Amino acid sequence: MGSGAAICIFFLVKNTDSSRSGNIYFHSVDEYLDRDQKLARLTGLQDVSGISEANGWTKIIPDSYGDWLKQREDRFNEFFLMGDKKIETPRLFHSYSQGVLTARDTWCFNGSDKKLAKNMYAMIDFYNSEVLRFNENFKGLDKKARGKYTDSFIDSNPEKISWTRALKQDLAKGKKFSFHESGVRECLYRPFTKQWMYFDRRFNEMVYQMPRIFPNAEDYNLMICVSGPGCIAGFSAIMSKVPVEFCVAAMKGGSQCFPLYLYDDPIEGPDQGGLFVTETPVKRRRDAITDDGLIHFQAVYPDEEISKEDLFYYVYGILHSADYRERFADNLSKELPRIPAVNKAVDFWSYSNAGRSLADLHLNYETVDPYPLTIESKGKLSDADYRVKKMKFAKKKDPETGKSVNDRSKVIYNSRITINSIPEAAWDYVVNGKAALTWVMERQAVTTHKASGIVNDANDWAIETMGNPKYPLELFQRVVTVSLETQKIVNALPPLDI
Repeated sequence: MGSGAAICIFFLVKNTDSSRSGNIYFHSVDEYLDRDQKLARLTGLQDVSGISEANGWTKIIPDSYGDWLKQREDRFNEFFLMGDKKIETPRLFHSYSQGVLTARDTWCFNGSDKKLAKNMYAMIDFYNSEVLRFNENFKGLDKKARGKYTDSFIDSNPEKISWTRALKQDLAKGKKFSFHESGVRECLYRPFTKQWMYFDRRFNEMVYQMPRIFPNAEDYNLMICVSGPGCIAGFSAIMSKVPVEFCVAAMKGGSQCFPLYLYDDPIEGPDQGGLFVTETPVKRRRDAITDDGLIHFQAVYPDEEISKEDLFYYVYGILHSADYRERFADNLSKELPRIPAVNKAVDFWSYSNAGRSLADLHLNYETVDPYPLTIESKGKLSDADYRVKKMKFAKKKDPETGKSVNDRSKVIYNSRITINSIPEAAWDYVVNGKAALTWVMERQAVTTHKASGIVNDANDWAIETMGNPKYPLELFQRVVTVSLETQKIVNALPPLDI
């Protein structure tokens, strides 16, 4: 049997006669080896008496953080902390949030707002019927006793509902819910892919701080979303102006989102409320960047007029620095970012202005100029011919091996359209572990969830929301532009002189 997962084998040897601390030795089997070669290597290493640096073992001295491998750069701790919810310490952002974790994405996301509403209305209706049925069968029992029967009683038909721990607890409490049209919101589901989301505390398992960042659809905000601690695909950052799904910046480790603003509940005064007040109270908006953070950077550049917005974009610029990502890669894989102050004011403005330019690209990717790729078509095309089901690479022969491999210069859009002359450099812009163009290819598709039978069709977003059946094709072209322009901006950043 083979395994696609990383496998670690530990040997713990206790020597009661030794007066000193034990040693830690590490040996890595090369990833490129095939199964038989790896097993042969392990066979040769099976005798612990041969463990020594002379035999290819590395002696490890854990650092102050307890790291064995990929040890952190100590200077990282000198930089200004982006955020911390556990201790009261100077930090750049008052608060931040993970992306929305629905635990039922198939139901809570869809390319069509109408289909999303239909799916959620039906599920909520079924849930309420289960509450009634449960109440009729377990009258007189207290909440604790009722909770013992939920798993064995409820109907778990995946075509009707997706149960989670929280929803089962609500059923045991006898809570009933209604579908709310206001819960249907735009969401950035994956990089450069929006969908409609049902944004609701009861039917999203965890909403975290997102309601403070985007309380209503019309409330303006921006967020810098970064891969959270534990991400194994490399650090990445992307900006959004709508709520985001949990994995938008990292499939493993989740995303942490740092907003430009926070929305607080309104303060109730003596002149508020009363019999004739009918308007919904407006939440108060305030800067999410702290005064401490602004003062820190203003003190570094005393002759400059720096605003919190300037600092927000400076952060986005720094987080895209190749120097920053490479030097502090091990820190970023294990903890939230810290933001250094570059030595020169001119470099501060270079990073801040680059952050603005990157934000403009990443927020407005749906309207940037499409890259002039060669579009090959079979005959005259109607609107229906732009329907996409699943994009795939064309194939070519590898000149060295003679094997068939993906041709990244050519993508088969559908049976009538082929995208040609894709620049190789367009695949080099990576976010959330994949090329941005790969995300477009994966998400501009039609999928059917096996258990529920729910269809999620990217063409619905194109036609119903964007009013443009060519949207998936044009999105691919636009993200080529975004990818190339992002790399130009990043490559032009000054060296990280800190």
